[in-house]
Amino acid sequence: MYVNEIYAEKISERLARRDLPKSPENLYAPIDYILNLSGKRIRPLLVLLGADLFGLENMEHALPASVAIEYFHNFSLIHDDIMDKAPLRRGQQTIHQKWNDNVAILSGDALLVKAYEQLAQCPPHLIPELLRVFNRVALEVCEGQQLDMDFEELDHIRKEEYIEMIRLKTSVLIGGALEMGAVIAEASIENRAKLYNFGVHLGIAFQLQDDILDAFGSMEAFGKQIGGDIIVNKKTILHILLRDNLQEEDRSYFKNLLDLGEKEADRKIAEMKSLYMKYAIQQRADEIKQRYTQLAYSNLDAVEVAAARKVALYELADRLMHRKQ
Repeated sequence: MYVNEIYAEKISERLARRDLPKSPENLYAPIDYILNLSGKRIRPLLVLLGADLFGLENMEHALPASVAIEYFHNFSLIHDDIMDKAPLRRGQQTIHQKWNDNVAILSGDALLVKAYEQLAQCPPHLIPELLRVFNRVALEVCEGQQLDMDFEELDHIRKEEYIEMIRLKTSVLIGGALEMGAVIAEASIENRAKLYNFGVHLGIAFQLQDDILDAFGSMEAFGKQIGGDIIVNKKTILHILLRDNLQEEDRSYFKNLLDLGEKEADRKIAEMKSLYMKYAIQQRADEIKQRYTQLAYSNLDAVEVAAARKVALYELADRLMHRKQ
């Protein structure tokens, strides 16, 4: 087995032993539900890979932080799905659809508390620093989500503003997961920073790939509704690049497409994708994604450990950048 597979199995085993209370059922059943969905579990894996990079021998010391990151990530997904009115998550009903908004909010809150419960099980002398990293990242994720909602009220945002929003909303958690692993392995501040920056740039590329897959992936592989961002006029990198490159002859047509409601969703998706293809938007987005992927690799190259120790991270990054889901 590869290192990634061994660590993924350790995470699955630990999550399977979570032993949540049975009552109140409407608080804990939704938590079980979302944790049982077959997510990629990239972030908890990154905690272990960050620790492994610096030679941590007893990976049991890193597993609680790994689970904490997975709990926090799922807490944020539960709340994001409510705000986005998303019907599907990982190919299944979202919690607010299966239960209701109030149940989803409270279950998400409980999952956040459970994340802190896990952090309390880390090596005691490392808990203060782990909390500093975790709290910094958690607050930035909230800032990113707020920016995302603020953008919904604006007619247009700049590409740079969008990149900053996804850095906060998505990327800092990927960087933070790696950094927490490095903290547990007691890496130097300099190496921690390089590894964190690798994760942040990789996270930006990861989200740009997500934007591309929303329009050009398949529902079976992607696990979410294809064209969902188009239906709700979400200002993804594709939307921003199209708006920036539209010729005058297509501006009123584009605006009319934005005005189409959910009853005309299929038409809206098909015609917006035609505009994307006309202006080579997928290729433009791919170029930006590649820039951030290269920035990520440059930071990982600079981490001062033997090249052989970096192989698992390079393999994971390569898989993420060529994913279909």
